[in-house]
Amino acid sequence: MSCRQTTFSLLLKLSHGNMAKLPVKYYVVDAFTDSAFKGNPAVVCLLEEERDEKWLQAVAAEFNISLTCYLTRLSGSDCLDSSNPRFRLRWFTPVAEVKICGHATLAAAHTLFTSSLLNCDVIEFVTKSGTLTARKVADIQTIDGLNIQNHESQESFLIELDFPTIPMIDFNSAEFSPVSKALNGTSVIDIKRTATEDDLIEKHWNGKTIRAEICKLALAAAVYHIWQQNSILHGGV
Repeated sequence: MSCRQTTFSLLLKLSHGNMAKLPVKYYVVDAFTDSAFKGNPAVVCLLEEERDEKWLQAVAAEFNISLTCYLTRLSGSDCLDSSNPRFRLRWFTPVAEVKICGHATLAAAHTLFTSSLLNCDVIEFVTKSGTLTARKVADIQTIDGLNIQNHESQESFLIELDFPTIPMIDFNSAEFSPVSKALNGTSVIDIKRTATEDDLIEKHWNGKTIRAEICKLALAAAVYHIWQQNSILHGGV
């Protein structure tokens, strides 16, 4: 896991009308790699207080990478049923909020475990998909059949994530063709539908191709959304 830390200043309008700069600490974390600028990047922002959705979306659009997540420390009545530290966690793409994201959650846990904010091995994230748990686990290496704990670095550890189980149902195979066509002819191996949110989970031969096509679809959706808003402003349909 590679992590880069910095801060940025945002102009916030105070109640008396003046403008003040409030620094917000954030980290760029490359998940699934030990080298900078590789793996799967996510921005992790540490907030001192809750922000409205418009602000969160604007910052994510400014970063303009796949996922920006926001952590806000919870206390009081939000933590009565647990002794573990809790944070509210929300995930945003440049164009919309999402309900859950694996690599950004991993990035958030890594950020907290390697910072001076906490001294614990378990963190709970309160999200729109329920409470997710991240656990810090000692890095055990296997050499010639023997388990040897890695003491070379205090930062050498693994992270276990406990995500909710989403029930899946079969998807009508007759509808594979429109899905494949929407993804520019990408070969679809299998499709499942979530029983609760009606989302589609798809399996493809070429991961790079499908990621590229999803990015194109997301961009097209964003352009359509902007066009639609402009049409409304100008009295169009």
